[in-house]
Amino acid sequence: MDVSPRRERRARLGGEHRTGRRERARLPLRRSLFGRLLAVSALVAACSVAATAWLAVQTTSGAIKQEQGQNLTADARIYNTLLGYAATHPTWDGVDSTVRDLARRSGRRIALTTEQRRPLADSADRPSPPAPALPPQASAIVDPLSMDTALSQTVGRTGATADRVDPRAVGPFRLPAAERKALRRAAQQSVACLSRSGVAADAVEGPSGRPRIEVVGNDPDRMDGTRCAGDDLALPTATERKALKALNQLANACLKRQGRAGVQLNLDLSWGTGTHSEPAPAAPGNARVVTPVPSVRTGDDDRATASCVGTARREQLSSYVASPALLFIGDESSTTVPGFDLSPANTAKIAGAAALVLALTVGATVLAGARLVRPLHALTGAAQRMRDGDDSAPVRVTDDSEIGRLAAAFNDMAAHRARLEGQRKDMVSDVAHELRTPLSNIRGWLEAAQDGLAEPDPAFISSLHTEAVQLQHIIDDLQDLAAADAGALRLHPEPVRAEEVLGQVAAAHQARAETAGVTLTVLTPEAGAPTAELTADPVRLRQAIGNLVSNAIRHTPAGGNVTLHAYVAGSATGEVTAREVAAGGVVAGGVVAADGAVSDAMTGDVIVDVTDTGSGISADDLPHVFDRFWRAEKSRSRRTGGSGLGLAIVRKLVEAHGGSVSAASVEGRGSVFTLRLPMSPVRTGPEEFGSATVSRGTAERGPGPDLMR
Repeated sequence: MDVSPRRERRARLGGEHRTGRRERARLPLRRSLFGRLLAVSALVAACSVAATAWLAVQTTSGAIKQEQGQNLTADARIYNTLLGYAATHPTWDGVDSTVRDLARRSGRRIALTTEQRRPLADSADRPSPPAPALPPQASAIVDPLSMDTALSQTVGRTGATADRVDPRAVGPFRLPAAERKALRRAAQQSVACLSRSGVAADAVEGPSGRPRIEVVGNDPDRMDGTRCAGDDLALPTATERKALKALNQLANACLKRQGRAGVQLNLDLSWGTGTHSEPAPAAPGNARVVTPVPSVRTGDDDRATASCVGTARREQLSSYVASPALLFIGDESSTTVPGFDLSPANTAKIAGAAALVLALTVGATVLAGARLVRPLHALTGAAQRMRDGDDSAPVRVTDDSEIGRLAAAFNDMAAHRARLEGQRKDMVSDVAHELRTPLSNIRGWLEAAQDGLAEPDPAFISSLHTEAVQLQHIIDDLQDLAAADAGALRLHPEPVRAEEVLGQVAAAHQARAETAGVTLTVLTPEAGAPTAELTADPVRLRQAIGNLVSNAIRHTPAGGNVTLHAYVAGSATGEVTAREVAAGGVVAGGVVAADGAVSDAMTGDVIVDVTDTGSGISADDLPHVFDRFWRAEKSRSRRTGGSGLGLAIVRKLVEAHGGSVSAASVEGRGSVFTLRLPMSPVRTGPEEFGSATVSRGTAERGPGPDLMR
């Protein structure tokens, strides 16, 4: 059979009418309720965070700075005291009393350990309760031969050296009492001489016991012209010469290992060539920062000499000072930063800011809440009026937000409920009418026979039988729908070939089609097309297709055509079927295109099309063709319409098989009814049927009264 004319004709139909559902575009975030709530929440949160941060900075920065300053000062004092102890004692024995005294005065926990973390002293060392464990990181390392310049209080003082050796570590340069006494006497004489010359000065004794003259004021050069500087203070003592000689030997040995010439160290640890020396006024620890004597030596030689002198000093002093120790400083409560109390002014600031943020939050919430609750109140009132049976006016939709869409959906629901209520009333009236007519006829004939007005001849019996069959047909249809609604309709699935079912239905309706002058045709599948096989209840499937065929013959005038076609979705044959060129209705699973092709994402289902060239269905009536007791002829004439239950039964039977049914039509040109059935087996039993729904293309219309035209 040539299908090209059919394709062209139905393509024109599809180009004239197309209806379908489209999802509304997703609401932009800026217009959505979520977006508004998010914006309000973000604003409130930002204000809260900003206020909290400002208050935290204002109220804590000063206290933290003060606390840190106090801690740093206390830590430096503790470190300097213990550094002095290490510089003047060869071991840490006896340091425990010093540690406890420092802890008592500073209110801190102080602990000393060796570099291997063996305890030397701990102010928290007590039998009960046991002291907390020391932290993994030490606060400082107490080493008089390599002091911490950030904590030491001797850095920058007169007498401090540049090699990080604590000036209190003098070792063999410490003077005995006799030499101290002689130097002290000479210093007092120099001070008295300067005083007579009008220069105020003091004699200050250094760590080694050697005194030095310090001029009061900011002009120490005034002492140069007084001739009050005694030679006794400039010359080293016997003890100092011995120590300086040993230090010079260690430094020259270091230089010799580097292939450099030796030097002659002065008492202030400056140096010259091996034959040059000049007296120095101070002992180690008392001298000013080293200033090398100008010589012909290169800068590299001086750097190497300074390094060797520092190494020699540490080697010479190592036996006179305590070994390096780890210092741990913490709080007695084992916390790192002690707390502090807020002042009344700061407390008032916090309370005021909190009240302001709270007021802003409440105000913003009230404004946003009022706008959100107002339409909800309108919806609540409309729902209550609907519950009371009143016909409420539609809720006003103010904007296209979530609540606006909710109001629109509520209005749609209210209108749908009103339609359902009208359909329910019409259904009661229709059932009464459909049952009253045959019963009235039967009663009239029986009363006529009873009164002797009619003879019970074969024509009489045939008339009664016709009315009884019509009555039984209506009751059977109602029973099928009732069973479907209750989930009690049972199916008996078995493998079925759709072409065979169409042939059986066509054979059953052939005589009626010929009587009506309608050509009933079953399209045969093209060569190579997949076989339309499925698992279904053949009796129920024939009933559903038979209802569609009967309906198509009834509404097709003489000379028209009714065509049946079964194919597998997505096959080449299916692309030229009547379903693909239908228009004006909902097409399950696809959208009718202008060229007659169907975009069908779900392949593998069996499609059955029943196409007629009858009177068609108007666009206003098309959505109601599956409603119960609905017929295009409002007069309910049986000459052109049945009981109005056939298409409702079709939809329920297709749903029971897990499929869907749809209709497309153009008034005056014909209609297409399409069944989509899955190939896989369906479940049987009342409980399974009760869960069946109009899937894919028809589910959005929901359950409802379904009718023949």
